[in-house]
Amino acid sequence: MADDLGDEWWENQPAGAASSPASDGEGGGDTAMMQQETAPVPALSKKTEQPKECFLIQPKETNEDATKTRKRKKKKITDVLAKSEPKPGTPEDLQKLMKDYYSSNRSVIELEELTLPDFCFLKANDLTHSLSSYLKEICPKWVKLRKNHSENKSVLMLIICGSAIRALELIRSMTAFKGDSKVMKLFAKHIKVQEQVKLLEKRVVHLGVGTPGRIKELIKQGGLNLNPLKFLVFDWNWRDQKLRRMMDIPEIRKEVFEILEMGVLSLCKSESLKLGLF
Repeated sequence: MADDLGDEWWENQPAGAASSPASDGEGGGDTAMMQQETAPVPALSKKTEQPKECFLIQPKETNEDATKTRKRKKKKITDVLAKSEPKPGTPEDLQKLMKDYYSSNRSVIELEELTLPDFCFLKANDLTHSLSSYLKEICPKWVKLRKNHSENKSVLMLIICGSAIRALELIRSMTAFKGDSKVMKLFAKHIKVQEQVKLLEKRVVHLGVGTPGRIKELIKQGGLNLNPLKFLVFDWNWRDQKLRRMMDIPEIRKEVFEILEMGVLSLCKSESLKLGLF
């Protein structure tokens, strides 16, 4: 017993038992502090902030950019038309327009019948002529022709343009060419169709200037006979305030092609009528 009491009591304790109290106290504190330091609070806040920025900002920028792009395209089209150099119309332009217009509802054979040979066309305006100088070039024997013309309900020369105002401008600009020729305005704003039919029945008219809508109606109602017609001139190259040519307007283009099929194409192929592009 004395020997047992003399021994140092801590020497007989196991190594793990001596160190466990200290390690339990200090280790538990360190673990709690590490858990607090590594808590994912900042990471969660970052994840919730990022989608807010994306979803709120991106759609606004996309809509504004698309609107600006559409506005720019409209301005560019106008700028191109305004700055583009004018090109004179050619017979090939008329032929191509006719094929494009009828390609959806005509067969290949019918489209070939619409094609006009080269002898049907007069020399086109190269943009250097006034109307009087152009008409003098394509019809140098006009004085003799008009003296021999005595048929009612007909004209020797027909000029088709896009509007009534343009028709008045053309009539004023042909003074040097027409001389004593009788000219009739063929558009809808100043006189009714029935009244104009009566005038054509009573008078001898050499020159007719007007819009395709009124001319088509006169032909339909028998007020205008195309057989004596020798020259059909289109006001092809002139552009309005919107930079559109006569044949760029769908309604006018449709009416012009209807007139061509009302006897003009057959007269051209028989070489009694010539087409000109002014």
